[in-house]
Amino acid sequence: MIYFPNAKVNLGLRVTSKRQDGYHALDTVFFPVPLNDVLEVITQSNPSTEAVIFSHSGIPIPGEESSNLCIKAYQLLKKDYPDLPSILLHLHKHIPMGAGLGGGSADGAFMLRLLNDKYKLGIGSEQLQTYALALGSDCPFFIINKPVQALGRGEIMHPISCTISSKTMVLVCPGIHVSTADAFRKITLSPKAPSCASIVEGPVEEWKGRLINDFEEPVFNAFPEIATIKETLYNAGAVYASMTGTGSTVYGIFEKSPAIKDLFPSHYQVETILL
Repeated sequence: MIYFPNAKVNLGLRVTSKRQDGYHALDTVFFPVPLNDVLEVITQSNPSTEAVIFSHSGIPIPGEESSNLCIKAYQLLKKDYPDLPSILLHLHKHIPMGAGLGGGSADGAFMLRLLNDKYKLGIGSEQLQTYALALGSDCPFFIINKPVQALGRGEIMHPISCTISSKTMVLVCPGIHVSTADAFRKITLSPKAPSCASIVEGPVEEWKGRLINDFEEPVFNAFPEIATIKETLYNAGAVYASMTGTGSTVYGIFEKSPAIKDLFPSHYQVETILL
């Protein structure tokens, strides 16, 4: 069985307070974007001593295999469903990693969905979201995979309507690693900011200057190159542009597909997507 985990962008991202548990309270809109990885699972015909035989292609995946969220998703379900068979797992990475697009979280959440469907486990959406939350704060979104207002650490979600269907989005990932911990340390809280959802539900032409990502200021100060991407997208005709998450990807929303050839260095990953 093959599934296609998709990316997300943050439409606005406000940090409203510091919680007693040490986490920050967020207000954002998660919006699914059709930029996809490929996830395939096959039942092992001759089960080996390894429950999961993992392979991957595309963008190199750093770190230990044991930390991969797809493998963690399998292990999570295996505890409650011990009859889950041994599998061959292949992941083709196309979504840039550590770029604010949620690719790893999507892979983990879609792995839960795939295993549930392939092996007819009968797990409902709410329980899948509970499993997904054990993998990461934004993983439950990819179970719903529709535009939502996300609060708390990102796990409290409310469906919203959004006005950007039929527009074109350009994603620009410069491959710059932004430390999420550093970004949070330098953040200025926005306790009285209007909710991102209230702005997103209005016309996209009214978002500029109102729909804010609080991480842009500290990240742009540290990496002016990322700020230049946003400026370039506006100069190319974007009606709205923003960094997603803590970066380093910046997206622009256009009325129609823009002419962006040669606007960015060749080592950038640039994707043009019809919404």
